[in-house]
Amino acid sequence: MESQSTYKSYTKRSDHRPRPLKNDTYLYYAPKLTFVSNSFFSINFAVKISPNVVPKPLNMPIRIVSLVPSITELLVHLGFADYLVGRTGFCIHPGEVVKNIPKVGGTKTVHLDKIRALSPTHVVVNVDENDKPTVDALRDFVPHVVVTHPCVPTDNLSLIDQLLQALVTADLQSPYAINLVAACAINTKAAALKAGIDTRIAKLQLQRVSQPTQRVLYLIWRKPWMTVARNTYISQMLALVGWQTWPDVQGGDGVSAPGAGRYPVLTTHETWLADIDRVLLSSEPYSFGAQHVQEVQAWLPQARVQLVDGEMLSWYGSRAVPGLDYLAGLAGTSVANSGKD
Repeated sequence: MESQSTYKSYTKRSDHRPRPLKNDTYLYYAPKLTFVSNSFFSINFAVKISPNVVPKPLNMPIRIVSLVPSITELLVHLGFADYLVGRTGFCIHPGEVVKNIPKVGGTKTVHLDKIRALSPTHVVVNVDENDKPTVDALRDFVPHVVVTHPCVPTDNLSLIDQLLQALVTADLQSPYAINLVAACAINTKAAALKAGIDTRIAKLQLQRVSQPTQRVLYLIWRKPWMTVARNTYISQMLALVGWQTWPDVQGGDGVSAPGAGRYPVLTTHETWLADIDRVLLSSEPYSFGAQHVQEVQAWLPQARVQLVDGEMLSWYGSRAVPGLDYLAGLAGTSVANSGKD
């Protein structure tokens, strides 16, 4: 081992790659608690390595860019806020945390140059939210592109597991790592969140038996009017309380046929509209208001038309817990428990 004189403390840097010095010597920043000897340690230090010494690889902290609004919220909830280095302009929750995280464009208008400048180790994307050409381009310079695609409420459980597997590793040979204490806290929060989601879904499924089926039109856009196919996350959420979305179509899987039929366009002349029991006007992506309730009521007089919080019904991850409670409230049931999630 080299003497302690070869080590010197440095302030934390945003880029922890080896820095070249003179004579092929490298300065390697390692922002983690590392013991150099029995009596010396440094949280942020630089190791001066001569050309004749082959160093043991040092773990670098993960650097995450999230291009999915609901997953940005989930990452913060789980405890990854300190590792988030980029987000889209639509990643607005929780506001006090994400306001200081750089924006890299929108979900469909991603600025690759901005992401490249952030040197991320991981970029989180989604089949519905992000375009495939963008994802393919990211793979050219990002070590890990994490592709997500929750389609049903129970997929929230596997989504959490997927993120933990991608971002929290116990492999000492991995080039990326997070603080061990943070990893333990993240796993604890993940377990509590999964339990809260699982409990609520189970209660809704149990109460669903006594609920009459309603034919529902869920509108997400105007001019043209657009709704959701039955194999979307929104439709499957509504199905938990016996609300069957129309039209009776299954959209593309979003992978082999991206976007194909997942969000059908309406002419307002479809014959099945006469049998719709309830119309839900989502707050996003189109911001429906009271004037639109009157407009829709005019061509669907038999239906109950109401404004709903689109984030609560379409955002997965940590939003699933209040989202399932919100859905239960809309349907007139109660699934919330007395414990904290």
